[in-house]
Amino acid sequence: MSLKISAENLVAYDNYHLPEDYKKTVVVVRQYDEERDKLAVEELEGQCDFGQRGQPSLFTDLMGDPISRIRNLPLHVMLVAAYGEDREIVGIIRGCIKTVTRGNKGSTPCPVYVKIAYILGLRVSSQHRRLGIGTKLVEKLEEWSRSNGAKYAYMATDSNNQASIKLFTSKCNYVKFRTPSVLVQPVHAHYKPIASDIAIVRVSPQLSESFYRRIFANSEFFPKDINHILDNKLNFGTFMAVPKKTLLNWDPKSGSFPPTFAILSVWNTKDVYKLQVRGVSSLKYACCLGTRVLDSWMPWLRVPSVPNIFKTFGFYLLYGIHMEGKEGPRLMKSLCNFAHNMGRNDRDCRLLVSEVGLDDPVREAIPRWIKFSWGDLWCMKKLEISESPDDWVESRVSSSSVIFVDPRDF
Repeated sequence: MSLKISAENLVAYDNYHLPEDYKKTVVVVRQYDEERDKLAVEELEGQCDFGQRGQPSLFTDLMGDPISRIRNLPLHVMLVAAYGEDREIVGIIRGCIKTVTRGNKGSTPCPVYVKIAYILGLRVSSQHRRLGIGTKLVEKLEEWSRSNGAKYAYMATDSNNQASIKLFTSKCNYVKFRTPSVLVQPVHAHYKPIASDIAIVRVSPQLSESFYRRIFANSEFFPKDINHILDNKLNFGTFMAVPKKTLLNWDPKSGSFPPTFAILSVWNTKDVYKLQVRGVSSLKYACCLGTRVLDSWMPWLRVPSVPNIFKTFGFYLLYGIHMEGKEGPRLMKSLCNFAHNMGRNDRDCRLLVSEVGLDDPVREAIPRWIKFSWGDLWCMKKLEISESPDDWVESRVSSSSVIFVDPRDF
């Protein structure tokens, strides 16, 4: 549940004891109040886009729930920045706290857990930038995180988002930590083939938890409460691809791994928020439309059509992605095709999205469109003040090539 925060911890200045002329420029950071802030926050979200100047922009539709992106985490908060004597909402930030693995330390076979804060959804009105509002929001969220036991904080952004990177690294003392890849596959009108000798097996949440705790024990950012994710209504299920001949000697309920397999889970992100691409030229729009029409009329041609991303759309997030054995890459491709076909049957799903570590072997087996995909950057900061030499931030070289992407963070 979301924790309440005292006003003393959030108010940047005591507004009532300031001169009237100074009240016009004062910034107050406080907890989001749905009754009085919802409309202003939605308006601010609608003004903020993602993308480079002169290029198409991506807008987020939170579907009437400004805290939807953090609601599924047990410990979360949303802060707003009110500016001037009219108390206009000019900035927002969201954060959550969870316990995750930090990679295997030494030779111990047991996972090493740490409490960490995740920062997301930082927005500042374009008319009020360069006033230190973004920095103040981050600082207040860090205070909340420390008070709730977080030892580290991290954020994720497009590796080309220089403004965000500069804010966190130059002004808030974060360091560039990990560089995973976000891989995007459009959902076409035609079905993707699954090899006839491959079986797709649905794995129960209980067995999925057991598998994942063993597979990702030595990874980074694997959540301790994975059971809550797998039991969440947004989780469409966990699926494993195996050669059909394997089923003769392997029972999925046995809890053992087959000699070769691929596994992933599907998260229904479109019920949390939707996206929309704007700013595309008429020519590009017509070309994209033409590919869809052709794919719809003649799906047997398997035209790589561009889905309608110019109206609000949703996507499925693939997570818990892992493969083993010599047939792993082929099994993973068929498993991704299976997920694609799930999305094809959902008219609101236009994309499949996954995020994996840059050096994770599974990366090359996941279908993607290069133009739709991008490099991500995770920046981290140590919140705990101590002289301990054991500092996760300083371990720039990961002890594991595998990063577990929590679907609740996306």
